[in-house]
Amino acid sequence: MNAYNETYLDDAMCNLGEMLDYAVNVCGQDIDIFFRYFISSGVATQFGKGNPKYVAGMSGVELAWDVMRKVMGDCEYKEPSDSVERSKEYWTGWVLAYYQWFRNFGFSELYDRGLTPSRVSCDYILHEADVSKFVDTADVIIEYQQSNPGERLKRMRAYWNYTQKELSEKSGVSLRMIQLYEQGQNDLSKAQAGVVLALSQALDCKVEDLL
Repeated sequence: MNAYNETYLDDAMCNLGEMLDYAVNVCGQDIDIFFRYFISSGVATQFGKGNPKYVAGMSGVELAWDVMRKVMGDCEYKEPSDSVERSKEYWTGWVLAYYQWFRNFGFSELYDRGLTPSRVSCDYILHEADVSKFVDTADVIIEYQQSNPGERLKRMRAYWNYTQKELSEKSGVSLRMIQLYEQGQNDLSKAQAGVVLALSQALDCKVEDLL
């Protein structure tokens, strides 16, 4: 079952692409940080449900403004570029909107499963291929991330913009142990319960989110 009526899909794909293109290439935002703003603002939830106001009633630039307003408050917004070229960031948003619709995952769930915009943009080579090729690639990414606790730890750390050293200081888990978990040399799923609990508390997540 898809996330919403296919009638809105083309608009949704174009608007999410335009939103990321504007946020990154005009406003200078980091693509993953802005996408987290998109999620935390609540706009992603409405967009992912196919709310017509968000998927078709706004342009991508207006979506970006709405996200910024909700997260940063009132501020001056830069005028959009007149460029008609489709950037890597545009493709990233475009294809993420399709995958979210096709698989019916929430955007926060996609992010938590490793399908971050920066990771998606690494597959820009697929921008001229049929979108089904990306679906196959995204399925593999999610399967790998879900089966690798070290990758989940790394992703959660990146979510909070912590360095490994900062996470070590916040959790009390040694820097070397965190490095070994993230590299997959030590299996986090076999770590002592206290270690996993300390990491989850430092990252403000559930233990099962790391395992």
